[in-house]
Amino acid sequence: MKEISFFRTWFRNWYDIFIHELHLIFSDSGVLVIFFVGGLLYPVLYNLIYMNGTVDDMPVAVVDLSGGSYSRRYLQKVDATRECEILLYCSSLEEARSLMQRRVVHGVIYVPADFDEHIVRGEQGTVSTYADMSSFLYYKCLTMGTSLAMLDEMHQIQLEHNVPQAVLSEENMPYNKPFSYTIFFISAALMLVIQQTMFYGSSLLAGTLRERNKSFASLPGHLQGLGVGRVVLGRGAAYFAVYLVVGAIIALLIPWLFHLPQRAEWTEMMVLLLFFVVDCIFFTFTWSTLIWKRETMFVLFLSASPMLLFLTGFSWPVTAIPDFWRWVSMLFPSTYGCRAFINLNTAGGTLSTIAPEIKAMTIQTAVYYFLACASVFVEHQITLRRSRRAAVRC
Repeated sequence: MKEISFFRTWFRNWYDIFIHELHLIFSDSGVLVIFFVGGLLYPVLYNLIYMNGTVDDMPVAVVDLSGGSYSRRYLQKVDATRECEILLYCSSLEEARSLMQRRVVHGVIYVPADFDEHIVRGEQGTVSTYADMSSFLYYKCLTMGTSLAMLDEMHQIQLEHNVPQAVLSEENMPYNKPFSYTIFFISAALMLVIQQTMFYGSSLLAGTLRERNKSFASLPGHLQGLGVGRVVLGRGAAYFAVYLVVGAIIALLIPWLFHLPQRAEWTEMMVLLLFFVVDCIFFTFTWSTLIWKRETMFVLFLSASPMLLFLTGFSWPVTAIPDFWRWVSMLFPSTYGCRAFINLNTAGGTLSTIAPEIKAMTIQTAVYYFLACASVFVEHQITLRRSRRAAVRC
């Protein structure tokens, strides 16, 4: 009977804390803006900005000082690519630079006078490119177009010079055939949005309560300083209820709405979301302990997100990331959540494919749960001592 009474009391306390936390969330307009407006608006905004995801036939200017057969053939191949269209030939680099400054063209290809001479002698010929960096897509198009043409030209030159081991080039991008920047970027950003909006919203609420001299980790009076686990789990359940819905919209509805790859079953995506959201909750509870001012969240918002996106490894090989930053990346659920989402939804893997990421998030969840409990207990004790000292002074 005592065990039944304990579980009833435990569940009643947990439920009270759960309802109380939901009340705090839905009574703070700033938190609601971050959770629902920010959490749902950012993925939509990113997709609208990169709606097309590709730029075709980007106008470029050419400065061909060589004028030989090899340079002409190479430039014809560049013009034949999907990425670039040679709009104008210029006599000098200054003329081409003027065209790019006036936005007539978005890139310049410079072929030096000794290009053909080097090729005839079997030496390396160089070509310089200059891109309009007002958009990353311009740089991507110019680099892709000139590189693909150069690979084909190298193969043809080797055949003409009877090179026995000719370099064969083949374009094969199975998971992003159009090489769309939208698919490349959004696939990594979606999971990061879930983590960051949850952390910023919870930190905003924590900072607000602490500014009002209320401990964000205060335990209900009738628990008499005990029940740290039920407090953490009760608060966590409130965030879980909110973010399971927000996460499902971000991970399932947004890709469908903007025709992004969806190669995973929705049930597999929900399994991933379950592990990721729980991991983010205890991560948030642990680190939000350090937030004592409401405005601190905005400083973190500006500085942390780009770094965390880079640390996921979506734009740079994980093996090339320095060891220090690789260890730092292990602190964040987004590192494993983004990789798992890309492998599962974009690359068409299965749950067994993302098993290492699931395992890592499970370990993070266990560690951050105990750290969250410890931080709640410590802060509660500090708050009690301050209250007693204030009472003695009065």
